[in-house]
Amino acid sequence: MSPSRSQIPVVVLAGFLGSGKTTLLNHLLRRNGGNRIGVVVNDFGSIEVDAMTVAGQVGSTISLGNGCLCCAVDASELDDYLDRLTRPSARIDVIVVEASGLAEPQELVRMILASDNPRIVYGGLVAVVDAAEFDDTRVRHPELDRHLAVADLVVLNKTDRVDEAGQERLRETLAQLAGAAPVVSARYGRVDPALLLDPAPRPEEQQDKVRQLSFEDLYAEAYDREHGHAGHLHAAYDSVSVALDVPVHPRRLMAFLDSRPAGLYRIKGFVDFGAADPRNRYAVHAVGRFLRFSPQPWPAGEPPMTQLVLIGSGIDAEGLRKEIEACALSGPEDRPDERSMWGVLRYVPTEPDGTDEPGEPGEPGEPDGTGTPDEEY
Repeated sequence: MSPSRSQIPVVVLAGFLGSGKTTLLNHLLRRNGGNRIGVVVNDFGSIEVDAMTVAGQVGSTISLGNGCLCCAVDASELDDYLDRLTRPSARIDVIVVEASGLAEPQELVRMILASDNPRIVYGGLVAVVDAAEFDDTRVRHPELDRHLAVADLVVLNKTDRVDEAGQERLRETLAQLAGAAPVVSARYGRVDPALLLDPAPRPEEQQDKVRQLSFEDLYAEAYDREHGHAGHLHAAYDSVSVALDVPVHPRRLMAFLDSRPAGLYRIKGFVDFGAADPRNRYAVHAVGRFLRFSPQPWPAGEPPMTQLVLIGSGIDAEGLRKEIEACALSGPEDRPDERSMWGVLRYVPTEPDGTDEPGEPGEPGEPDGTGTPDEEY
């Protein structure tokens, strides 16, 4: 696999019946930011295929009118459908796997991390909980605590049904159960898609060109009016962008990444390690506790620099910016030695035979870029 080609993130969406997981999934399909989403579910009943305009159906796959694809599978078929969805001809940008009925969420995470499909990368486990029914759900489904313990992002849904004091109590409980995972409040499953999806480039929007509204734009606006969801999306999170034109010290950056603060959900971008590896920039992809670096040759004519975006909830945005800036080399005396890249290279995946090939996943629990010990899942 070419190291310049981006891998497709696979997001696992978990939540018990009534939590609003399906509502969130349908919301992502409407507000996909131009992304082609591959959805893996048990059956098509949960997806509002009529509203999204069905373009066609072949076997267990439905092609939606907005370019997304939906597959109805069971756990034994997951690898097969991931292979299908990641074929270049499908042009899928992100895959969402709905956990209910397929398998335990942590088992799905294991399957993704252990997959030998070189075109995918783990995109995080998102757990959706019903704020109004949370206590009763924990009684009926004690395994909920286990699911939250391995979640990368928790969506506290239906907050319109709980008063402020109740929400604060729930947040304290979720902080105990989910550890460092950020908790985002939502109503009607409406989280900002930017938490999970990167905006797809729209060449027609460049140079201040006005993009013509599509059917999907009009449908989404009509749906919002009908259901009273107009206005800003209800998602309290912060985004921090950092750009450095000075190389970064590998050890200081790894010290920062190894001690990521609670609430920091995603990190993405490119890192310049300067003389430590002058031929390559390093694409970084972090979600929850998962971390991966992929070295890529510098694009011709592009000046070396570090560009990172950090996304989280309840984070100290300015503090994070200063911590990243402190990773920059301070002068001629601040030079990494030959061993300084060892910490970074632990998170660069290798092929099963041990040969270097950026972008290839390995086995969970090994220093292959998963960044997640096997026992955690």
